[in-house]
Amino acid sequence: MKRTVNVVTLGCSKNLVDSEVLLNQLERSGFDVVHDSNENTDIVLINTCGFIGDAKEESIDTIVNFVQAKEEGMIEKLYVFGCLSARYKEDLIKEVPEVDQYFGKFDLRQIVSELKAEYHPEFVYERKITTPSHYSFLKISEGCNRTCSFCAIPMMTGKYQSRSVEDLVMEAKYLAKKGVREILLIAQDLSYYGVDLYKKSRLADLVEQISEIDGIEWIRLHYTYPTRFPYDVLPIMRENPKVCKYLDIPVQHASDGVLKKMRRNITKDETYELIQKIRKEVPGISLRTTLLVGHPGETEEDFETLVDFVKEVKFDRLGVFAYSHEEETYAWRHYEDDIPEEVKQERADHIMEIQQIISSNVMESRVGDQLKVLIDREEGGVLIGRTEYDSPEVDGEIVVENVPENIGVGDFCIVKVVEAEEYDLIGEYYSA
Repeated sequence: MKRTVNVVTLGCSKNLVDSEVLLNQLERSGFDVVHDSNENTDIVLINTCGFIGDAKEESIDTIVNFVQAKEEGMIEKLYVFGCLSARYKEDLIKEVPEVDQYFGKFDLRQIVSELKAEYHPEFVYERKITTPSHYSFLKISEGCNRTCSFCAIPMMTGKYQSRSVEDLVMEAKYLAKKGVREILLIAQDLSYYGVDLYKKSRLADLVEQISEIDGIEWIRLHYTYPTRFPYDVLPIMRENPKVCKYLDIPVQHASDGVLKKMRRNITKDETYELIQKIRKEVPGISLRTTLLVGHPGETEEDFETLVDFVKEVKFDRLGVFAYSHEEETYAWRHYEDDIPEEVKQERADHIMEIQQIISSNVMESRVGDQLKVLIDREEGGVLIGRTEYDSPEVDGEIVVENVPENIGVGDFCIVKVVEAEEYDLIGEYYSA
């Protein structure tokens, strides 16, 4: 009988790609594989996240829950890998010895070997897609060379390592053959892509080459670091209809004092200049950002500078994290975590209250527009999709009404927006 494996993924989309590669390897060795399943399986592999406190807590809770399932005889073997395991392996072995074995983030070959399976290096860029089959993430690099004060990720992933343009184009062609129509480029830092391999940024070249692949209709860019931003990608975004007018650019803060403490290597004025240039080069672009509040030393004046920045820039989409004092980071070694948790949360909530109004106005401005929409799913008898201005899972959606029977999940269509909510839209089918 085949043995069944459940791979449970926690954390970001980069982890999801790792899980998909592992699932494919195990399936090729004859295992029955499932992803994030609630059903009992012979073996469970947990792909953990170690980014910030809440993520670490979720990872530990998940491990403990599966340890209990193992003790109750519901599963035979339990393995843990990923970022948390890479960072705290020795501590985890001591605290939760019931796990059969802990692996790091890049121990794919060792995991496959432990399960007495055959590792297939020729298929390492093939994946068992766990997202809806019409979109998929493409991880273009590992690691990060930035030295942000608050971030522990470089300790888990190491230095920046770009994958070659040729390998990425090959994987994108594979995804297209599997029916993927939207590719989301992800990395810890898209802006640095290619510098380590080619001595210059190759992001624009990569985007152009992927856009030439038959079947791929949308390319979306996530996590472009603002310092040394690759401006040559903007004309492609403006002129190439396959490249979504969408950019995820985490600015983190707007106070010069906090940006310096964060070691972001950019000033408030330079951030304003960057955003203005992006919007000038790509009219109508949708900008998403991430902010961090409560960094050590952030004063009320610093926070008000950030509030004014959010009100003035009016990002289309925005997320906020409260600072987490992560062990061995620069901030952990050099600063006291001097802002109470309730103050951090109050500041985060205040930013999101402002953003709620901004987002509502952005959505309202789209009423009457005819927009290209990719249908993601059917729910309650209606179809729900996204425009090029929204990324799956993190942004808004559009409910599409009066859709012909020949249009379904994974299809594109033109939709006329008839109503707006705070973060989502309602529209009527207009044409294919």
